[in-house]
Amino acid sequence: MAMPFDDPATAPEEALLAAFAAGDRAAARALTLRLTPLVLAHAYRLLGCRAEAEEVAQEAMLRLWRQAPRWRPGEAKVTTWLYRVTANLCIDRRRRARGGSVPLDAVPEPPDASPGAAERMQARARAEALQAALDDLPERQRQAVVLRHIEGLANPEIAEIMGASIEAVESLTTRGRRALAAALAARKEELGYADER
Repeated sequence: MAMPFDDPATAPEEALLAAFAAGDRAAARALTLRLTPLVLAHAYRLLGCRAEAEEVAQEAMLRLWRQAPRWRPGEAKVTTWLYRVTANLCIDRRRRARGGSVPLDAVPEPPDASPGAAERMQARARAEALQAALDDLPERQRQAVVLRHIEGLANPEIAEIMGASIEAVESLTTRGRRALAAALAARKEELGYADER
């Protein structure tokens, strides 16, 4: 494919980038030869490390090649865009370095916060015991206790739901809690509540 300019060495960067986006390898080569030394020098000045500057320059040029098909001429100069990308890559790299990054292999596995088998079995036993005790409560007490202590609703909301006064709800929840405590008292040790008062 022929380039839309006579000399790639003097062609504008936008024209070279557009030619590359259209599949012109010679334009890509010319743009790479022109811009890579600038990007590398800029990255080196910002990072002070040749190896890191080379990595940043490579990443910046890759981003330019990916951007080429979407490039809108006149929005920004190619060099301005490339310097900005390079600076941002350098800033990111310096932040990671200050953060004391460590190799991935050196990072320990996070602890598993999920309960073990014994804890799951105990939780199931507690849930079943609570449900059995709730089932033994009179209907209105059970409803009031569930809405208040399991669903977390306030007494005025419960009163509205149940069509009762707030005082009636307070009485129902108090009697329901006492009945639950009495029903579960004999099973405290079995359910793992022996140390709790």
